Amino acid sequence: MFNALRTTVLLAAMTALFMVVGYFIGGTSGVMIAFLVAAVTNLFAYWNSDKMVLRMQNAVPVERSRAPELFDMVDVLSKKAGIPTPKVYLIETDQPNAFATGRDPNNAAVAVSSGLLRNLETREVAAVVAHELAHIRSRDTLTMTITATLAGAISMLAQFGLFFGGGNNRDNPLGGVGALLMVFLAPLAAMLVQMAISRTREYEADRDGAEISGDPLALASALNKIATLAGRRVNVAAERNPAMAHMYIINPLSGQRMDNLFSTHPDTGNRISALQRLAGEMRTDDKGIRPQPRPDARSAPGTSGGGWRVPSAGRTGEDGGERGPWG
Repeated sequence: MFNALRTTVLLAAMTALFMVVGYFIGGTSGVMIAFLVAAVTNLFAYWNSDKMVLRMQNAVPVERSRAPELFDMVDVLSKKAGIPTPKVYLIETDQPNAFATGRDPNNAAVAVSSGLLRNLETREVAAVVAHELAHIRSRDTLTMTITATLAGAISMLAQFGLFFGGGNNRDNPLGGVGALLMVFLAPLAAMLVQMAISRTREYEADRDGAEISGDPLALASALNKIATLAGRRVNVAAERNPAMAHMYIINPLSGQRMDNLFSTHPDTGNRISALQRLAGEMRTDDKGIRPQPRPDARSAPGTSGGGWRVPSAGRTGEDGGERGPWG
């Protein structure tokens, strides 16, 4: 009930922002046009934004035959979370990261990067997957995906109005100045909405994900590695679509790692501290998921101590056919 109310409030806020942008660009007629655009965008976002997000982030579906260890992991953790097993996607980028999307648990997907599989150990990958499943279970993915779609649309609407001279409309009290202001202020307002809904949600998903995997310290270790490497490796798809940055477990954009007004994510150190406190409350030695690595874990190509064989996004076949400890 709370998440449904939160989503409704979000849609209303973003629709209102759409109408404000329309007013400063086209006056009263601009308000009506913006309202219609917002209505269509909301409907599209609800039914199709997950597919659009996956496509814009260059995520490709991965068959189980190519990544059985990853599939088994997602399946086991989904059962622990009490949700249907989502579809699995791979993002071909060296930056370790992950996100979830979908309008509800029955229509959800988890996307992980090849960099995540190469640089994290199995238990750390499991903790990241559990974090994303927590987003799906709480239906955060609908709110996050709709926000990403509307934020991008608001920015395009402001730029579109200025390009076609909408600010010259006589109903607009500020004229061209109003349209120019909207080009800068509308994306900023949309970004602030993203930040407001993202920060609290990440803390909640950290805790819920740690409880699903039973291993808070693994998630803390994963966040530390991802945050360190994300600042050194560019995620091209995310840089091209910054409105979707809040969907990732760690901000994929360069230069935004501070826990302040202009950060889409909480400070990683604060998240790690919260997980360490949670670990003190949980007996992870008894409950944690700690699969043993394969004998060839450190010698297998393309791995970093976790025994992963990363499936290729560009080929089909048995690239990752070796069954791992989750099989």
